[in-house]
Amino acid sequence: MTSTIRTILVTGASSGIGAHCARALKQDGWRVFATARKPEDIRALEDEGIEAFYLDYADAGSIASLVDSVLERTGGTLDALFNNGAYAQAGAVEDLPVEALRHQFEVNVFGWHDLTRRIVPVMRRQGHGRIVHCSSILGLLPIRFRGAYAASKHALEGLMLCQRAELEGSGIHVSLIEPGPVTSKIASNGLSWFERYIDHRNSVHREAYEAQLTRLRQGGVKSRFKLGPEAVYNVLSHALVSPAPQPHYVVTTPARIGVALKRILPARILYRFLSDKG
Repeated sequence: MTSTIRTILVTGASSGIGAHCARALKQDGWRVFATARKPEDIRALEDEGIEAFYLDYADAGSIASLVDSVLERTGGTLDALFNNGAYAQAGAVEDLPVEALRHQFEVNVFGWHDLTRRIVPVMRRQGHGRIVHCSSILGLLPIRFRGAYAASKHALEGLMLCQRAELEGSGIHVSLIEPGPVTSKIASNGLSWFERYIDHRNSVHREAYEAQLTRLRQGGVKSRFKLGPEAVYNVLSHALVSPAPQPHYVVTTPARIGVALKRILPARILYRFLSDKG
């Protein structure tokens, strides 16, 4: 990277992984452009000296405006993009309305693709760049009641790994981070989407949903294996500055165990094991 002060765009920085990474990057000397949807979250970022903007991945106009605003401030360059903003639509596949799945992909896949496409030409012109996508271990493994979210992350993995191959030799590196349980608001934020789209009272999965709802209202799974967002920042840092960034960064012990089991177990046994984890 040739600029004296490295520049990065971080999406979904209102809380959790995005907020932590935006602040940590600033502390490490990056010029950080961060996004959020709520005005109060944008103001909070600005109060800490982070240049903050509105972004809704489901709104193509906001994506275009964001890119124009950032490039105006940098003079048309950008060293790195960290796609992070997303939400998790819970619910059994059979209970999932098409419009719920469509919106999940609009935010978690199509919006990321739109933003990335607008940044790649910038990086091609300057001859370098880092693009890091915060995927999920569910982009590699299936879990009950997470079909929409897992499908969006599987799609992201396939799309961006193909782009990684297509950018070979351009000076632009693409990496995917696959976290397992990490402290964030993604579970609690997903509650409103579940209640909006899933008719849980009339579902054959009603009993299982009650346990899911209790878990969501408590902020997700309580686990001694759950790590803080700094665990993601540790690998993000490597992906951004290493001469040889990895294609995949699997974060947390449960995620690494899942990947290992996928390699060694017959699929039937693996999926039976995972079916008890939803």
